[in-house]
Amino acid sequence: MNNETLEKMRQLRLFGMYDTFKTSPETSVKESLTADQFVSLLICSEWDDRRNRSVERAVRQASFRYKAAMEQIDYSIDRGLDKNEVHRLAALDFIKEHKDLFITGSTETGKSYLATAFGYQACQTGYRVMYVNTAKLMGQLKLAKAKGTILSELKKIERMDLLILDDFGLQPFDSQSRVALLDIIEDRHQKRSTIITSQIPVKEWYDMIGEKTIADAVLDRIVHHSLRVELYGESLRRRKDKTETLYL
Repeated sequence: MNNETLEKMRQLRLFGMYDTFKTSPETSVKESLTADQFVSLLICSEWDDRRNRSVERAVRQASFRYKAAMEQIDYSIDRGLDKNEVHRLAALDFIKEHKDLFITGSTETGKSYLATAFGYQACQTGYRVMYVNTAKLMGQLKLAKAKGTILSELKKIERMDLLILDDFGLQPFDSQSRVALLDIIEDRHQKRSTIITSQIPVKEWYDMIGEKTIADAVLDRIVHHSLRVELYGESLRRRKDKTETLYL
């Protein structure tokens, strides 16, 4: 009878229930619970399993460059990172309010890690996230335009609750990239949130984007209502190398 029930659970893809029901005779859980309690246990197991698989799928689809977690952010180094501010941002109200977040600072100060940590947090909360290197994204959109699939690619980006544009402005924008950037920003303006990380200060983005009309249009949509985290200091990697050298 149990084997038949297990097979039906497997065919119905009730994997959380399946695992709990299968192990219950071994752990004597079933005998210690009432019928209602056991049903509740099965439902909770299925709920947790589906949620975990949903988060794993969201993280996989986000295409993060590396793993990052809010709990592993290092506040011991003086780089302008305020723990209270980070915790407030980790509540993700800025995504609910469709605001953008800029994380700027010199190279290797932890901008990408911080943005990725927010991205992981968003995945765990049920948001759809896309992480991209800005230059690579522009290259992909150029290729999509040549193939005639640019509209579907832009639509895919527009649907993301959170878009992370990493290394913004590391490579100069050409005419096609500027238009693509404007399309992305226009589609998401006050409807979705974007995190932008950049080594270039926000005040220099106008010149970095180039072409007055497009730069005006882009910055007008993202600058005025954005949240900002500005990091400073020496490269974390360089700090680590110095510390290791001291202990050699």
